Amino acid sequence: MKRYRSVIAAVLSLTLAMAPAAYAAPSPQENTVEIEEQGPSGKGIQPTQAPGEQGQSSSSSKSENTPSSESAGPSSGTESSAASEDTAAVPAIQSEGAVLLDAETGTVLFGKNENTAFYPASITKLMTALLVVENCSLDDKVTFSETAVTDLESGAVTLNLTAGDVLSVEDCLYALLLKSANEVANGLAEKVSGSVSAFADKMNARAAELGCRNTHFVNPNGLNDTEHYTTPYDMALIARAAFANETLRKIDSTTSYTIPATKKASARTVTMGHKMFYPTDSRYYPGIIGGKTGYTSKAGNTLVTGVDKDGVRLIAVVMKSQGTHYQDTKALLDYGFANRSSLLASGGQPVSSGQQVTGGPTSPESAQTGGQDGAVANGGPAAEVSQGTSAETGTQSGITGTWGQEGDKWYYIKEDGTRAAGEWLTIGNHEYWFDEDGTMAVGWRNFTNGDWYYFDTNGAMVTNRWVENTGKWFYLGDTGAMLKNTATPDGYLVDETGARR
Repeated sequence: MKRYRSVIAAVLSLTLAMAPAAYAAPSPQENTVEIEEQGPSGKGIQPTQAPGEQGQSSSSSKSENTPSSESAGPSSGTESSAASEDTAAVPAIQSEGAVLLDAETGTVLFGKNENTAFYPASITKLMTALLVVENCSLDDKVTFSETAVTDLESGAVTLNLTAGDVLSVEDCLYALLLKSANEVANGLAEKVSGSVSAFADKMNARAAELGCRNTHFVNPNGLNDTEHYTTPYDMALIARAAFANETLRKIDSTTSYTIPATKKASARTVTMGHKMFYPTDSRYYPGIIGGKTGYTSKAGNTLVTGVDKDGVRLIAVVMKSQGTHYQDTKALLDYGFANRSSLLASGGQPVSSGQQVTGGPTSPESAQTGGQDGAVANGGPAAEVSQGTSAETGTQSGITGTWGQEGDKWYYIKEDGTRAAGEWLTIGNHEYWFDEDGTMAVGWRNFTNGDWYYFDTNGAMVTNRWVENTGKWFYLGDTGAMLKNTATPDGYLVDETGARR
């Protein structure tokens, strides 16, 4: 990014458009378990529209080089419910790792060791299912190989399949997500990629596209392997994508399904293992739309849960739990739904200790371990913070400077005491642009070289990720520049405006 540092930004006059949207050694796991500003895709240095909006005039009266006030945080669309929210105390989570993600904005509403790697166990299967629905038709057939049905740990949950058995992809997905059948995961991996190892490569590539930075998969089922790990935050990103897929969500919210007969077994009914789906169960949570359980002796209990309520979708992930996974998940969801508006207004919440943050960014542990580009980490800019923070006062001190906040806008005081303005800065593991008025850029920016960039709600430049604007999708490449007239790393074509075809 150094080659861009001399570039001067011309900022949009913008209005918000709603859009979708970090290794410490694992304590390793299971056998049986984005707001976007509208602005241009026009050329030149003073765009008035965002990619995909050519011909539309800006209705904003904001002055040039000043982002709209809404752009500084993911509060659009949330204020109407603020008055009705009942404040809930910050939950005391007993699981070793946990995160609560606001699916619409990507904001972390609560985190505990959310950027620490753990063994995932069978929640891995959400990534497996996502890749399958993205690469197969439901009526495609899966023929199970000897390797698929035998390359398993002793005691692993299976559907009792044997080599030569044939099931549809649809049948397999129900067996995968409801029964958590491990040989089915192997068979699906071979169907998509030819082998488990090739499929694992595809899993890792897709995880990177989603913004995961501390994730590495080696199998499609989550069975124990020291090189198979993820973090609560990364897993929430995967679940966010999975639950956005209508086909996957339908399957993953079904409580029972009949698998047809195979060589060694007659037709049998598989049932959902996630207990929060059942209204008759004390753990039932109204509005649940998807989830996955996991367990191995090394992983402990792992649980992913997605819930929709009053137009809000929250995703809870708990890892390395010792039997408190449902209790912790309920506490996270209750806290999030009760406090979402206030949390978003303050840029997100929590420190991993569960301490309340009042008005400033907190020190994400990911700042020292990689972080994720374009994602809100603990509700504020991901500064380089190995020398500590002062989040409670609304600033964040680091090796190279200090973060500060004026209203809903962030600024940065450099080591020499001057305020960053009209320049790029690398802070921690993220690239930031600071507008001429000295405030951190958020949303779309078009630079004098004609390239478009997108800065997420925490100001970090987005890389290797899709961003939606007014119903069209645009891909930000590895340098941060929006791709045009080419194929994206995940195989989609984008036109001369950058919009996905």
